[in-house]
Formats: sequence, C-alpha cells, structure tokens
Amino acid sequence: MIFIDKVKYGLFLAVSKMIILLFVFSSLTNADNQTKILMLGDSLTQGYGLEENKGLVPKLQHWLSVNNVEVLLINGGVSGDTTLGGFERLDWLLTPSINGVVVALGGNDLLRGFDPKFTKNNLQGIFKNLKSKGITSVIVGTISPLNYGPQFKKEYDAIYPTLAREYNLFYIDSFFSPLIDKKTQEISVNLLQADGIHPNEKGVEAIVNYIGPVIRDFTVSLSQ
Repeated sequence: MIFIDKVKYGLFLAVSKMIILLFVFSSLTNADNQTKILMLGDSLTQGYGLEENKGLVPKLQHWLSVNNVEVLLINGGVSGDTTLGGFERLDWLLTPSINGVVVALGGNDLLRGFDPKFTKNNLQGIFKNLKSKGITSVIVGTISPLNYGPQFKKEYDAIYPTLAREYNLFYIDSFFSPLIDKKTQEISVNLLQADGIHPNEKGVEAIVNYIGPVIRDFTVSLSQ
C-alpha cells in the first residue's frame, strides 16, 4: 500500500516550488533568445552532496558548451522527489520560454517500493501534459533491482522504454549505466559518494559523457 503524509509532503512541495521558481527566473534573466531545457528530476539532477558547479546540470551545461551546443539548462531537480512530486510541480516550472524537458524521475519511487503502476501513471501524466503543450521531451529510465522480486522488476523496467515509444521521446536507459563496472556488473563504488547512492564528481563526469550526445541531439531537434 502506498502511504504519503499529505501535510508534510505539501509543505515540502511548497518550499521546493518556491526555491526552484526563484532559480528558474534568475536563470532566464538575459537569456530570452536561448533554447531552454528544463531538467526535471530528483537529487541526482539537483546535484546532491556536490559543490554547486560540480553537479549534473552545470557539468552537462559545460559539456554542451564545449561541444558547440547553444542551450540553457534549468535545474529542476529536488532531492527526494518522486514521480508524483514531478507531476504536481511541472506546471509551476513550465514558463513560456521552456523549449524542452528532460524527465529523470523514479528512483525515489523505487526506494519507497511504490507500485510500478503508480510510477507509470505519474509519468504518463507528465508526458500527456507536455504533449498537450507541444513540448518535446527526453525520458531517463531507472532500472529496478531484484529486491522486490522478478515480477516487480519486469513491470518497472518496462515503464520507461514503453513510454518512450508511446510518446515518441528521446530515451536514456539510466544515469547509472555508465557507472557499472564491466567485470563485476555492479556500480563502481569509486564513482559514488560515501552514501553508496549518489555519484561523486567522477561519477557525474561519467554520466555527462554518457548522456551528453543524446541531450545534444535533443537540443538540435528543438531548433529544427
């Protein structure tokens, strides 16, 4: 059964919205003519445990700049956020100047053991909303461990590629794919922070090099 403390979650959501809106508006200043992409995600997107300029979004911004891609990335990551949180705050973040959205949510749904149907329904709500506004998207998958059993894993892992096909989305299988050691087939601890969950600076660099080409192609498609 899925249980959410509505009072605490409501306060968390309200504060998160205020912080991100301030960041979004400050980011958009003097950048009216640039292509703008909202990075909608959780702590991995937000840059948990890292210096501000060493998180995923600023590192990806740098990678794109070095590769001659003119785009402004908006950090819409909230630590601890779920697919429900992303769905509920999306409209707050979709200013008229946003051209595209990268959706990287689901990891916290997994940590809390939410039913795959719950996760899929929330993500569908996000992409239906974006489609209705004519906004093109990228979906970043999350791969389930076997903790909840093979049937859960089968259902959960199918969510992201299925939605990518259904809504014609750019697709990245997982932020963690480039962190997996080819010999052990497990995530390298050398690329993680002490908590064993979040990537460290080297881990972020590996992720950026992995997803950069997809985000570059996505950005180019927005101007066509």
